[in-house]
Amino acid sequence: MWFYILIVTTVLLMIPFLLILTSNEKYYSTFWKMVRIWAKILFYGMGFRLKITADQKIEKDKSYMFCPNHTSLMDPFVMIILSKNPIIFIGKQEFVKIPIFGFFYKRVVIMVDRSCDESRKKVYETAKKRLQNGISLGIFPEGLVPTENVVLAPFKNGAFSLAIEHQMPIVPQVYFDGKRLFSWDFFKGYPGVFRIHQHQFIETGGLKMEDLESLKKRTYDLVYNDLVNDKKYMKDTNRPNNEREFKSPLS
Repeated sequence: MWFYILIVTTVLLMIPFLLILTSNEKYYSTFWKMVRIWAKILFYGMGFRLKITADQKIEKDKSYMFCPNHTSLMDPFVMIILSKNPIIFIGKQEFVKIPIFGFFYKRVVIMVDRSCDESRKKVYETAKKRLQNGISLGIFPEGLVPTENVVLAPFKNGAFSLAIEHQMPIVPQVYFDGKRLFSWDFFKGYPGVFRIHQHQFIETGGLKMEDLESLKKRTYDLVYNDLVNDKKYMKDTNRPNNEREFKSPLS
């Protein structure tokens, strides 16, 4: 309840600024700075803290493909806080229906209807136009928030085909604690520390579309193995830590 009070109050206060900053793409860098402040207010206002392990740092004015696992509603705000470089999210078209939020959502997010081939093609065209001046893309490659008994849902192709198309490094990020601290179950969750592991980037320079499956598997296994070896995360999945049972489905 406190989260929804925070988000509604802050969005209402930001409406005059959002109307201006989402009216033209040239304002996106300024919009991103405001969104990062907003994300920090929501995240830290919920009593959460970040503990980040970064094997490689983000460079300024360089484009990346951010690919974290999806554990909770808090994940997009975590990704926003982690990157000073502006990120454009590719998200579901269904979110447009949310009052007020949906109005601004469709002005800044590249929307995709996963059931429509034409919609997926337009994502490539839109991304190509906007990937400049260090703007990156953010995609949760699972395409959903898996149920709590799933370690990591299979990855979809979108993030990896875009990364190859635009020759962007993939930034594998592992979010360990969303299931426990901010569950989709309304009656679960509490303040605590979100642990993040940002792996060494996976370069895509020189890769072609026929390399898509191997690139996807490499990223998946990197994230999956991190999760399986984390005792707290495995406890949150409500399943035993059994090596055979948790063999990567992409292996």
